[in-house]
Amino acid sequence: MRRMVRYPDIEPYETGLMDTGDGNLVYWETCGNPDGVPALIVHGGPGSGCSKGNRRSLDPEKFRIILFDQRNCGRSLPHASDPAADMSLNTTEHLLADMEQLREHLGVEKWLLQGASWGVTLSLAYAERHPDRVSGMLMLSVTSTRRLELDWLYRGVGRFFPEAWARFRDFPGLADSYRLPTDTEPPISGLLMAYSRMMEDPDIGVRTRAAAEWVAWEDAVISQEVNGSPGSYSARVDDPRLAFVRICAHYFAHDAFLDDGVLIREAGKLEGIPGVLIHGRNDLGGGACTPWELARAWPGAELIIIEDSGHTGSATMVNERHAAADRLYQQITSPA
Repeated sequence: MRRMVRYPDIEPYETGLMDTGDGNLVYWETCGNPDGVPALIVHGGPGSGCSKGNRRSLDPEKFRIILFDQRNCGRSLPHASDPAADMSLNTTEHLLADMEQLREHLGVEKWLLQGASWGVTLSLAYAERHPDRVSGMLMLSVTSTRRLELDWLYRGVGRFFPEAWARFRDFPGLADSYRLPTDTEPPISGLLMAYSRMMEDPDIGVRTRAAAEWVAWEDAVISQEVNGSPGSYSARVDDPRLAFVRICAHYFAHDAFLDDGVLIREAGKLEGIPGVLIHGRNDLGGGACTPWELARAWPGAELIIIEDSGHTGSATMVNERHAAADRLYQQITSPA
């Protein structure tokens, strides 16, 4: 195996809080080469926020690396850990508008999008809305947040982890409306909405307990990823955990505020945008079927399946990501 490239730790040369005009302030930063190819890091979750490690995910000599914390998480304000933060102002449409406002604010004509997990969903939605603003796409741990994907992640994969699934499903305090008086399992949206309602409870104890159960389930799903980062969800603590779970439950209870299946159905709009899809074969949270279907619907997209990786990656996935970024850089900068 080729040696895993590790770019040096870098600090941003510019940061800011972008006023969206509706009471939200979105944190952003730029690092790397100010004259390099603009590249936007679209973080996952939703609600994870960006990390210092995201700055090292692309070659800082080739790219102008732009990071932003999506609404109500990371360093953006108000923070979703505060029950006063208005989640009605946090939808996919709001995030797409924020991305466009940020692009204009930074004077970027086109940018490469690098997204992982939920970041893929948001990147696809943006690129299908604004294909002329996207120079390339590097997508990792591919998800389009269809209902069948949500049903698998929050119920289907419980066949592998029945104990953890039962605890997640039967957590005391879930809305009574979720439970049915028969053995019939209600729609998964009911369970997700029950968690979403608990994360809106004014009682910090209720929110804290619900968030702990949510991340425990997420950790169960990635628990077999010996080459990745098992336990990474529960590693979030305090306010970041509360924000992460509140935002995740809010989005997933509402099908990510997208028409079901629209991102794959309209992937033909991405024709002409060079794209690389990288997905772990052992991603129990989301099978390789989604990137495979997306690659078939996206003319010219390159699909790479990593045999030793799950959802949280591996050294092989990092190698492939760096190699793919180099290929995309060459395609973007080569004369037409």
